[in-house]
Amino acid sequence: MRVGVFGGSFDPVHYGHLLAAEQCREQANLDRVLFLPSAIGPFKEQGPVAKDKDRIAMLSLALAGHEAFEISMLEIDRGGVSYTVDTLLTLTEGSPEDEFLLLMGADTLAGFPNWKDPTTICSLATPLIVNRPGSGPVDLTCLEPFTSPECMQQIRDHELTTRQIDISGTEIRARTGESKSIRYLMPRAVEKYIETKKLYRS
Repeated sequence: MRVGVFGGSFDPVHYGHLLAAEQCREQANLDRVLFLPSAIGPFKEQGPVAKDKDRIAMLSLALAGHEAFEISMLEIDRGGVSYTVDTLLTLTEGSPEDEFLLLMGADTLAGFPNWKDPTTICSLATPLIVNRPGSGPVDLTCLEPFTSPECMQQIRDHELTTRQIDISGTEIRARTGESKSIRYLMPRAVEKYIETKKLYRS
């Protein structure tokens, strides 16, 4: 089974996340996409704004009805700083027969050498680099020190160009705090959850 691993804070989940995941599923022939909300991102000074239970509830609402999309509580249950290498070690040990692909935006690729144990990451999952239309070829050379030429060719073969929406959780939280509209930035059920729970309000 080909499994896409999609990590992030999902604070909150929005259409940018969902569109990217769906296009990766289709273009890379993924059987499943695992959404892994982080406990604390390694490059963020503080944890998510919304509580874990609220982020999971919003993800559940957003992914409802999509048979290939699943939520994994692995990083939240583990707690502390969420390192991708630790997550992949647990996933591969639990499902050694599966092939894992790590969904990564081209804009985050330059920072990959600063991740914890990038060599092990590349040995456990093939990076699936997602590029924006019209952005030109992605410079994959930063991955070369961490994997073999054969794996590099697989990474190049898996590279995708997908339609992307310029939406961020930061923007949504700011607009909510200023009582501005967040309509059509996320599924209606997620928007109503934020409204009902009064999330992201100062």
